[in-house]
Amino acid sequence: MLHEPSVEIGTDKAAPKKAKLGVIMFVIYTVVYAGFVLIGLTKPELMGLELIGGQNIAIIYGFGLIVLAVVMGFIYNYFCTKMEDKLNKNQ
Repeated sequence: MLHEPSVEIGTDKAAPKKAKLGVIMFVIYTVVYAGFVLIGLTKPELMGLELIGGQNIAIIYGFGLIVLAVVMGFIYNYFCTKMEDKLNKNQ
């Protein structure tokens, strides 16, 4: 029984650009998350302030982080697909 890939996989010419985009998005998310942590460490009383619909800042910020991660995932996928289509079309 052969254990080979079912498709031929070539080199991905878009890999360096995708990696750069991934690092940039990681840094952006890390900065936003660090803001959440810093508020919690330095001014925890701010996390308890009610903001929208009776929800406190901690809940809104936390859900915002989750939504941001999902949105950034879609953005990353969109731009990586465009890069792959553009740079790998001659293979």
